[in-house]
Amino acid sequence: MADKSNLLMFGATGAIGNYIIKAIINSKDAFGRIAVFTSANTVASKVKEIDALKQAGVEIITGDIASQDDVKAAYSGFDTVISALGRGAIASQIPLIQLAAESSNIKRFVPSEYGTDIEYGPASQHEKPHQQKLKVRAALKEVQGQLEHAYVVTGPYGDYPFYIGPAAEPKVGSFDATKKHAVLLGDGNGRISLTSRPDVGKFVVHTLTHWDVARNRAMKVNSFTTTPRGILEEFEKQTNSKWTVDYTPLEELRRIEKKAWENGAPIATVCTLRRIWTEGSTLYDRRDNEDIGAVQTESLEDLVRGSIQGQLAASQ
Repeated sequence: MADKSNLLMFGATGAIGNYIIKAIINSKDAFGRIAVFTSANTVASKVKEIDALKQAGVEIITGDIASQDDVKAAYSGFDTVISALGRGAIASQIPLIQLAAESSNIKRFVPSEYGTDIEYGPASQHEKPHQQKLKVRAALKEVQGQLEHAYVVTGPYGDYPFYIGPAAEPKVGSFDATKKHAVLLGDGNGRISLTSRPDVGKFVVHTLTHWDVARNRAMKVNSFTTTPRGILEEFEKQTNSKWTVDYTPLEELRRIEKKAWENGAPIATVCTLRRIWTEGSTLYDRRDNEDIGAVQTESLEDLVRGSIQGQLAASQ
């Protein structure tokens, strides 16, 4: 982009939005205005976070995301929208996209796509956790020509407390540094690509600053590729100990997943995603890091170190 883009972000104080807005702030010289749209409730309940954003020069726009008038007013003066809305609010992006397409000044929309590739293969369209994101992609397809987009597809978050850490249900995969016990999925040798949340923020920034190559693409990016066994070996190295190990074969994981959905268990989505990853659906013919100049990323060693520190701190 020849001119500095003016950015408006939704979901900036959430679990992943927090990392994205930090990365944007760290690269603020590359952008013009930077603002976040948030609710009055968030402003009142997250005073510390909102004050930190203000001190960093971020504008705070307060409104109701369900109000067309509030969103239209917020769009004024901006050309790029970035969404980091959580899984429960994914469908809320559809009216945001429609209003952006109708706007005379919004040119680009980066939806909340961070995570699993929802169009990895023919079976992906049937996966339950993908349905709302697929509707968002359909909405963007409908306005193509009016509104540009880029999907930042990062694969699963690897950093603690996510994949490289203990699980509430260990059978869906776990690395417990306090017990020095791991549960590996499959045979432990299946490759999986992971991304740290700080790297998600970096990838969004690089997408925005390399828009000529990212425009209207699904950018498949990640921090590194490893195996469950490789993660275990790094834990054993950093804890200087031999861990006990159990395995959850893929067929058993599928049975756990099926039962979780039948029982309406909160862990059902996690089961499905981990089954998808264990089947190899984080592996691509190529990754797009190099296309957007995001080649320096966090390593497996970094994420294991952070997980050990986080787990020990949580246990005290």
